[in-house]
Amino acid sequence: MSSDWEITSSNFARNTFNPIRHYVENLAVTPNKDKTFIPLNVGDPTIFGNLQLPESAVNAVTKAVLTCTNNGYAPSMGHKKTRDALAKHYSRPGMEFTGNDVILTTGCSGAVEIALTSLVNPGDNILTPRPGFAVYSTIIKGFDVNVKLYNLMPERAWEVDIPHMISLIDDRTRAIVIINPSNPCGSVYSRDHLREILKVAERFKVPIVADEVYGDMIYSDTTFYPVASLTSTVPILSCGGTAKRFIVPGWRFGWIFIHDRNEIFAKEIRPALQNLSQRLLGPNTLIQAAIPEMLTSTPQEFFSSVMKVIEDNAHLAYKLFKNINGLNPIMAKGAMYMMVGIDFDQFTGINSDMEFTTALIRDEAVSCVPGQCFSYNGFFRIVLTVPEDKLRIACSRIADFCNRYSRSTNGRCH
Repeated sequence: MSSDWEITSSNFARNTFNPIRHYVENLAVTPNKDKTFIPLNVGDPTIFGNLQLPESAVNAVTKAVLTCTNNGYAPSMGHKKTRDALAKHYSRPGMEFTGNDVILTTGCSGAVEIALTSLVNPGDNILTPRPGFAVYSTIIKGFDVNVKLYNLMPERAWEVDIPHMISLIDDRTRAIVIINPSNPCGSVYSRDHLREILKVAERFKVPIVADEVYGDMIYSDTTFYPVASLTSTVPILSCGGTAKRFIVPGWRFGWIFIHDRNEIFAKEIRPALQNLSQRLLGPNTLIQAAIPEMLTSTPQEFFSSVMKVIEDNAHLAYKLFKNINGLNPIMAKGAMYMMVGIDFDQFTGINSDMEFTTALIRDEAVSCVPGQCFSYNGFFRIVLTVPEDKLRIACSRIADFCNRYSRSTNGRCH
């Protein structure tokens, strides 16, 4: 027995690390005080105030409060009325759901956590994309589960390198994670490419966990295919939520859709999902009560107007970045992000994406997320929900920054 206090943290806590939040919340650099700070780093569409939630959402939540009938606990998997409404809203031919196929969760991240932890044990592994949203590693490494990163190919609009994915699969691989539309890339997979991924899952008998939270947020020239709509054999857990589509990330409302035509999940995984949902008893009951009305009463014009802002910004940012020597933007097709490549041979004194983004904050008061936060060096991510005037200012500052560090005085920056 020791006479001194010595309290150590758990292995779970020590192994839990969110690189994006760590980067954003622990920046050691001070932004240029002579310039207004422009944050292009946080995927929160509410930050600038130019995008607001729909009136239908306000009305639905107000009603949920005023009825005074939504203040108690809900069933652990969520209220049946809400699960039925989601199942009806997202069902399509070849991908029919009932309320029994839906689990309500605390945000899409909560959906991801329940989906993954229903499938893995210590020593197992999952496959996730590189670059890819870091929440998967953040969640799963605390459970002593390995994360294997399969490559995406920027030269092919961030499609999966299928041979590389196959090379990573072994007898401890428990899930293939796909993020479509992609955070951080803004890419949207074609039907044919999704079928290629499904062939891998079918061949190795590995289920898919599909992060499709941006499935409703695609550009006007693009079609989104839920991966579950393309298979009758591969079992899939599809994760989604209201955060970005309804401009309410702080409401923390998400869901899991269970697609399992052949009842492969019936014996073990469905009970496991229910068990895990009982740990926290689901999302806020006021929001649960509001969801059915939000789904039926929100006009399409609202969603179209939000996506017009994002798509217009994507085209603007792509055009401006293409005119900056040393940068190579990859055009997005959905979600609310764009990845921009950095040619370090064109710059002096900058040798990594971390150095680039840190110096950009210090010099120009513009913050982007370095590719290292997505396990992908040599790129940075920008968010496209910013007002157009601020985006133009940010891109102009980035151009000035690139000129300042350019090895050539005859670059295309202007």
